[in-house]
Amino acid sequence: MADLVTGVDGKPRCSWALSAPEYVAYHDEEWGRPVRDDDGLFERVLLEAFQSGLSWITILRKREAFRAAFAGFSIEKVARFGEADVERLLADPGIVRNRAKIEAAITNARAAAELPDGLSDLLWSFAPPPRARRVKPGAGVPSETPESTAMAKELRRRGFRFVGPTTAYATMQAVGMVDDHVAGCCVPPRGGPVI
Repeated sequence: MADLVTGVDGKPRCSWALSAPEYVAYHDEEWGRPVRDDDGLFERVLLEAFQSGLSWITILRKREAFRAAFAGFSIEKVARFGEADVERLLADPGIVRNRAKIEAAITNARAAAELPDGLSDLLWSFAPPPRARRVKPGAGVPSETPESTAMAKELRRRGFRFVGPTTAYATMQAVGMVDDHVAGCCVPPRGGPVI
């Protein structure tokens, strides 16, 4: 359910943005803003995959540790990680220490490095047309769409792991392929006033 709430600063925001202090900055400055560089997109795919089964706030609070552990989310550098890196990451208390997710992150970096036109071109090819209006308060926001299902299928075909339709849709939301801010939210839509 998508709702709008007013924060202590008097600004209306998507309701999830006020559930923890870290969410306000993420919501206001990052979520739904276009990301087009390959390493930036790799970061979002990696973090969304690690979030699977956990709360997003857990990932946000560990984000800097993830950045340090995964070489600044450099596709080129993570693609070269080996077994010693896996063991190092499994011993790092600052990140989520899940062997399957760690190995998937490395596999995904290798798959991304092999993309002839880069990760950005591939991911953005699944962006749906922009909506005419934002989601109305009280209306549901999907957890997956035909586009996210197609994106996940193509990523898996190209060797990516931990990228199901829900993870793909969360990535689409995070990187601005879709605008799931609620109508009336203080964050302006790309290219225009709040509708």
